[in-house]
Amino acid sequence: MRVPLSWLREYVDLPAGETGRDVQAKLIDAGLEVESVEQLGAGLKGPLVVGQVLTIEELEGFRKPIRFCTVDVGSANGTGEPQEIVCGARNFAVGDKVVVVLPGAVLPGDFAIASRKTYGKTSHGMICSGDELGMGDDGTGGIIVLPPEHEVGTDAIRLLELVDEVLDIAVTPDRGYCMSMRGVARETATAYGLPLRDPALLDVPAPNSYGYLVKVSDPQGCDRFTARTVTGVAPEARSPIWLKRRLQKAGMRPVSLAVDITNYVMLELGQPLHAYDRARIDGPIGVRRAEQGETFTTLDGVERTLDAEDLVITDNRGPIGLAGVMGGANTEIADPVTDPETGHVTGTTDIVVEAAHFDAITIARTARRHKLSSEASKRFERGVDPQAAAAAAQRTVDLLVLLAGGTAEAGVTELTAPAAPRTIAMRADHPDRVAGVVYGRETVVRRLQEVGCDVYGQDELVVTVPSWRPDLGAPNDLAEEVIRLEGYANLPSTLPQVPSGRGLTGRQQLHRRVGRALAGAGYVEALNYPFLGTQVFDQLQLPEHDAARRVVTLVNPLSDEEPALRSTLLPGLLGALRRNDSRGSHDLALFETGLVFRAGDRPGTAVRLPVDRRPTDEEIATLNAALPAQPRYAAVVLAGAREQAGWWGKGRPADWADAVEAARSLAVEAGAELVVRQGRYGPWHPGRCAELLVTLDGVEQVIGHAGELHPRVVKALGLPERTSAMEIDLDRLAAAGLGAVEAPRISTFPVATQDVALIVDESVPAAAVEAALRKGAGELLESLRLFDVFAGEQVGEGKKSLAYALRFRAADRTLTAEESTAARDAAVALAGERTGAVLRGA
Repeated sequence: MRVPLSWLREYVDLPAGETGRDVQAKLIDAGLEVESVEQLGAGLKGPLVVGQVLTIEELEGFRKPIRFCTVDVGSANGTGEPQEIVCGARNFAVGDKVVVVLPGAVLPGDFAIASRKTYGKTSHGMICSGDELGMGDDGTGGIIVLPPEHEVGTDAIRLLELVDEVLDIAVTPDRGYCMSMRGVARETATAYGLPLRDPALLDVPAPNSYGYLVKVSDPQGCDRFTARTVTGVAPEARSPIWLKRRLQKAGMRPVSLAVDITNYVMLELGQPLHAYDRARIDGPIGVRRAEQGETFTTLDGVERTLDAEDLVITDNRGPIGLAGVMGGANTEIADPVTDPETGHVTGTTDIVVEAAHFDAITIARTARRHKLSSEASKRFERGVDPQAAAAAAQRTVDLLVLLAGGTAEAGVTELTAPAAPRTIAMRADHPDRVAGVVYGRETVVRRLQEVGCDVYGQDELVVTVPSWRPDLGAPNDLAEEVIRLEGYANLPSTLPQVPSGRGLTGRQQLHRRVGRALAGAGYVEALNYPFLGTQVFDQLQLPEHDAARRVVTLVNPLSDEEPALRSTLLPGLLGALRRNDSRGSHDLALFETGLVFRAGDRPGTAVRLPVDRRPTDEEIATLNAALPAQPRYAAVVLAGAREQAGWWGKGRPADWADAVEAARSLAVEAGAELVVRQGRYGPWHPGRCAELLVTLDGVEQVIGHAGELHPRVVKALGLPERTSAMEIDLDRLAAAGLGAVEAPRISTFPVATQDVALIVDESVPAAAVEAALRKGAGELLESLRLFDVFAGEQVGEGKKSLAYALRFRAADRTLTAEESTAARDAAVALAGERTGAVLRGA
């Protein structure tokens, strides 16, 4: 909301020397976001005067039309002689009154004016347009042509109100009343402790039965509708300069007198209005919901297909306006047309003024549905004072009569749905308890009365909320009003006392250990947005009934392409890998830990928790029950070289084994025993996919997968070849752990190493052989490592050789050769019993 300081002074008697910066500071202290103060006319220096065009000579031989004019500027040039000026504009004629800047003046932007020779003539000054004076667009697209009543030589700086200060206020959704001069003036008056001249306090005639006929079919969507009629309006009437300038300073473009008046009253009182050409309305005005698929052309010339939830204004033909958003082209105020022979002007002469109050949610949804945000919809969706409709209609009628020579008809239509005033019960010391400051009852009552509330009671207050404050609905809202008006800066700074010794939870500690472990292994953490588009599930080749496809969809997503909360970390990580690869970083190892979201069978409704006390355990449990499951996952993606080539060696590319090793490192941090088996799932290559399992409650459960991605997935997502990935459920991994991870004991006794090569069927997983060896070797086994896999004629068709290095060590003695050999033989025996393994060469 742009607020000219000169306009604001009409409603509040600010101190004479008060500047825009001073007012800005006061309003910021009162809780408004005043982003800037614009200095209009900064650096502007006259002489800038009203002139009358005496002659126009068309200059030939130039690429564009050029005119040499003589202009009467009175005595402003010191001689009284006509001023000679070269001008390229075409929108003025001999006899027109224009704005002339003379040599020696300085225009905005430090543009100094001097006599200069151009197009073969000497130009002593310039005939000005609105843009050159910093006025903005006035709708003419050329030179400012003034009404004929202004005298030659009049100071144009004062006439056009070129010097002013404009406050730019970012109005938050809960302060819709400040999208008007009335609302900002009320805040200013309160901040300064001055009286307010309320522009809505007008004498309004009572409604009667002979006003324009209106039928409201949906009182919930439209609870108030006021209609007034003005006849005999002069079609040739133009908006006066003061009206145009106030609209321009407020950021609006002048259009025509009727439209300018409705926009002016909207800026003044905050009530959007609409003016209809009565000759174009067929029958009574109606308010109803649109029929599904009904079409309608708005003022911007766009034909729109309506939704059944849209609220429309109608006549006998159908919709004539999209309620609270934009009017229709079929009842638009007609542009005046001048007969070139007689000079007679024709156009709209009878106007019906609409001032209605519409449901905020309905208007907001309609504006978003049609992508049609207007000044009216911005105000309705933030909340408009329903009691201001009659005053706004009266103000519009008065201005039409004053400026357009019209006559106000005696008929007044006002339809109102019954509504009781809103009251809030609040303890007098409630603001004290919220702020931690003792204000006292008198201060609380005074501040609430300043914002327009009626307050009754002593210790228990009954507060009647003013009609222009729909945001006040609970005691905490009233407490906020008291606190902000008393000054946020006056609140004491008291740091909360944190109980000592609680530290991080086990889940948080694991989260940190996992991050450190992956970073230490060479992975870089990537933090991605927790949103995804459901089309990615097809690109990842997930089965139709996969749990990851059950997503939580957002009602108002940041992007229509990603409307759901993520149910897997892979899309975000793979997207980050793709972006980095496309920008020249080809050797990549990324990781992410974070929550994923899985929709339940039936979506719940979250309860609103109290803010004046700690929620009970039952309230927290109810809230958690309504939320989707949110397990914490960890994932890695790899591409390119895992080890760089150099003088130390050839290096090697990242492959599926690195993804599996990342999972093993996380299992170590969680103190869990991770089982790795060959698997097959979604995005992974069926021959290079490992499923990751842990034992929970005596049952093995799959908690993740690792390996190389399927070539079709790589192609669909635009990833580098042989991209590998791992994703694991950290919460279930932690549940399978032993709690706190014990530090390893370092034995001072020597290690005994035994190597074995076992021949098994090709179908036997190496993990099964390894598990059998670990079980059979017993407590003396310190570590077990697979260091070679071989298949060939030497081991037989359909067979493979697995070579393991077994390290044995005792904590209290040096092992003998017989002990380590016995442990090795026990391990081989159990592997043979479980997997059919035989020693190679035996």
